[in-house]
Amino acid sequence: MNPPSTHLGSALDTETIRKDFPILARQVYGRPLVYLDNAASSQKPQAVIDSVSNYYEKDNANIHRGVHYLSQKATREYEAARKKVQGFLNAADAREIVFVRGATEGINLVAATYGRKNVGPGDEVVISAMEHHSNIVPWQLLCEEKGAKLRVIEVKDNGELDLEHYRSLLNEKTRIVSVVHVSNSLGTVNPVEQVVELAHARGIPVLLDGAQAVPHMPVDVQALDCDFYVFSGHKVYGPTGVGALYGKLPLLEAMPPYQGGGEMILTVSFEKTTYNKVPSKFEAGTPNIAGGIGLGAAIDYVQSIGLDAIAAHEAQLLAYATAGVSDIPGLRIIGTAPEKAGVLSFVLDGVHPHDIGTILDRQGVAVRAGHHCTQPIMRQFGVPATARASFALYNTLEDVDALVAGIRKILEVFA
Repeated sequence: MNPPSTHLGSALDTETIRKDFPILARQVYGRPLVYLDNAASSQKPQAVIDSVSNYYEKDNANIHRGVHYLSQKATREYEAARKKVQGFLNAADAREIVFVRGATEGINLVAATYGRKNVGPGDEVVISAMEHHSNIVPWQLLCEEKGAKLRVIEVKDNGELDLEHYRSLLNEKTRIVSVVHVSNSLGTVNPVEQVVELAHARGIPVLLDGAQAVPHMPVDVQALDCDFYVFSGHKVYGPTGVGALYGKLPLLEAMPPYQGGGEMILTVSFEKTTYNKVPSKFEAGTPNIAGGIGLGAAIDYVQSIGLDAIAAHEAQLLAYATAGVSDIPGLRIIGTAPEKAGVLSFVLDGVHPHDIGTILDRQGVAVRAGHHCTQPIMRQFGVPATARASFALYNTLEDVDALVAGIRKILEVFA
């Protein structure tokens, strides 16, 4: 297993870091891969790949109830990963960490349990206009079922959350607020401390969607004082199909189960079932054991480099890219909030974003093109889709140069 790379001073040693990611050495269409689709899914370091492979090669067994060696070994590794997630988010207790398939399932879990128990006819749920569909549809389903109303915080023309409008939405009918920490399509870093503070002043719980935050900046759920926090493993250099829900312990203990089956029970009879303690109450069935272990390895890797250093590196990349495209004729950046993470969404006059993505791909540059599962905010900006470059710890200024050069070649094609 390759040891994780370290960084020198405040600047990342990207040359060394890139060697940790086998896929970055490959070519596409005869060109070196420039991977700028990290907001969709990040690449995996060898340490994560090895951890997943090692589980299947040496420790494969079901967890928690086995008395034999392999089961106990796998259980220790899986629960050690839960402790790593606890430390990663600075949760007060490992029982506050529920393993899920990703941020989407985490939000659905809260909507289906806390929401179904606490939201009734005439009540209100508050989200924002920049939410991912996974933080819109579960609440729509809940509101439709309960006869409640979905209220939407407006977003300013530069992509900032309108805090004054948010303040005006909070009232005695509000039962929960669910807001993205960092927008996947605009890059906006929301003022989540204020979001939580304003809601808590009225006794309203807050869920934060941290899928785009945890790979790029330190997150401390105790300092934020949020009630729920979700993220996906595959965006933070871990495997797909695994993620975590943080919830304050008293809230989780008061919530009903999400799914029925094994592990989430203490006793079952045809007359009555008693449920297990948290987090087991929310983890029915055999989990993604290898994924959980791989997520733990990804957290080890990120923490070995340092999230402050990662944030500084990606801020440099974003500033360099923003300057690099600023004089390209007909290019408009979508999302220009003063506080942004490493996301550059843009449109080109007369060129569909899918054509931008396709032409860049032929030059070895991988970006995302589409509505990014944020159709409402696309409509607000008057575009059906954008091209999106998103940065990670292994990206370089040369990657940005390749992106800018590729965009200029697109202009030549459509001249």
